[in-house]
Amino acid sequence: MATVMATSMNTGTRIRIRMTDPLLHLVQWMSPSFPIGAFAYSSGLETEIAADRIKTAAHLEAWLKDICTYGAAQSDVVLLNASYSASIDGRLNIDAIARAFCPSAERLKETDLQGAAFCDTVNALWSLDLPRFTYPVAVGAAAQAKQIPIEQTARVFLHATLSNLVSVAVRLVPLGQTEGQRVLSNLSEYIDDICADALATPLSAISSSAFASDIASMRHETLDTRIFRT
Repeated sequence: MATVMATSMNTGTRIRIRMTDPLLHLVQWMSPSFPIGAFAYSSGLETEIAADRIKTAAHLEAWLKDICTYGAAQSDVVLLNASYSASIDGRLNIDAIARAFCPSAERLKETDLQGAAFCDTVNALWSLDLPRFTYPVAVGAAAQAKQIPIEQTARVFLHATLSNLVSVAVRLVPLGQTEGQRVLSNLSEYIDDICADALATPLSAISSSAFASDIASMRHETLDTRIFRT
């Protein structure tokens, strides 16, 4: 809560008024407790762990750094940024691009279902009127509506994405909690640079070249034993 002082017109006394900091909305949206079901998705990471290609904290850190730099994590920030500054009609077009850009059926399911759950919740709690957007498009639209700076939105969004994937590896590899947090801490050093590059990238230049991650999300569809939905 932010606190401001005001003078009562009736008594002339100073009174204290608490106001909600918009940044706290962002923290709430990106919290693991926010009901979008993020814990149920691995973005193909489960496939790599099942194939014994990710067995250590170092393997995980390299994998996540690649998807931040070249893959879906950075392209989602590009989509979020485009949505932030767009009109409602523009967002519908951006959302269509986001869906077409998904490399697999499960990646589409992930961004569609999380986006739908996000929109339902923020519409109910903050009286917004967002249609069923994909997840990054929805977050960009909500952040703009609540006047949360795009730089903060992008950094917290990317950090939450990485945090969720670290949690997947902690459960599946398994890694120790401290190892997982060390990976997240190391990756946090790159968040500012990744977000700066993504925020400077126009939607027309969106790209992804983390092909191993894309293939992993495709192979997950036929994985014999699956804990995660993607």
